[in-house]
Order: sequence, then structure tokens, then C-alpha cells
Amino acid sequence: MRKTGFALVVGLFALSIAAGAWAADPPSWQTATVVEESATVQAIDQSTRMVTLKGPKGNTVTFKASEEVRNLAQVKVGDEVKFGYYESVAVRVLKTGEPFPPTGESAAMARAKPGEKPAGAIGTETVVNATITAIDKKAKTATLKGENGKSVTVTPLRPEKLDEVKVGDRIVITYTEVVAVAVEKVEKKK
Repeated sequence: MRKTGFALVVGLFALSIAAGAWAADPPSWQTATVVEESATVQAIDQSTRMVTLKGPKGNTVTFKASEEVRNLAQVKVGDEVKFGYYESVAVRVLKTGEPFPPTGESAAMARAKPGEKPAGAIGTETVVNATITAIDKKAKTATLKGENGKSVTVTPLRPEKLDEVKVGDRIVITYTEVVAVAVEKVEKKK
């Protein structure tokens, strides 16, 4: 599992300020991205667990399916593999006197039951607290200091949103990422 650091999550703050809409007092915003794609199994070697997939644009990728991929024997050439990816960044300015929530990373995983076609999903949610320590409107940047004492300067894609926050504002950044994969048998057309 990838560890998401303060700098990465705070960097996502810059992205979310770029695309999200602001809510009422105190300001908060959220952005989300959903990507769905499919590929067809072109080759599979059950003994080595090597799988070759062909994407909709004709591109191919070969990889070794880990032992965590349950029921690989159910996969056959011609099966369709569907992928889904969800990513969300939510930023909330805390009210005066409101305590920071607990921080950290949590993860969850689900996979197919024995005998079913392989399928699974894995998701992580990372919560980071920071305080805005500087806003430079001329440079169009904001500096955020995490609870760990580290500071990061970010450049939002929509710097006019910096007018809606101030030095001293305490923010909570929640980054959520989910990847899901499912193998489906393709019905042959008659």
C-alpha cells in the first residue's frame, strides 16, 4: 500500500482549490474524478500467472497477477476486465475553536469469493490537518503547515480562491482513492 505523505495530500489541496466549488461559512470544497475502462484478456498462463490485456485502443499490457488475485483459474482468453478508479479531495476550513479531527490513513479491501470470477476493490482515505501560515497573492501561493511541523507552499490553479481563506485558517484535507477491477465473461454475439 502506498503511503501518502503530507506534501502529496497538500499538493492535492492545490488541485481541489482549482476545480471545486466553495460552500458557505466556513468555506469548504470537494473535487472528484471517476475513470472507467475495460480491456480484453488476450493471453493467460495459469502456471506463471502472466496475463496479457488488450485495451480499447489496441494497446496491450502484460503483468503477473499476484497471489492475492483469487480464482485466476476462472479467467479465460476473451474475458473482459473492467477497471474503475475514483479519486476525491475534500478540504474544509474549521470553525474557530473547532478541534482538528484525528489524522492518518485507513484502508479497506474486498475480493471475489472462492469460485467466482476474479474481482476486487481497494480503497484508502488519508486525513491531513494543516494551518495556513502565509498567503502571497502576488505570487499566487499559500503556505500550509502540518501538525508534524512541516510546511509546504502550494500554487492553486485558481488563485482567486485564496481571497476566501486567510492566514491562521485551519483546514482538514481528506484524500480518498478507490480502485476496482472485475473480470466478466463476454457473451459471444450470434
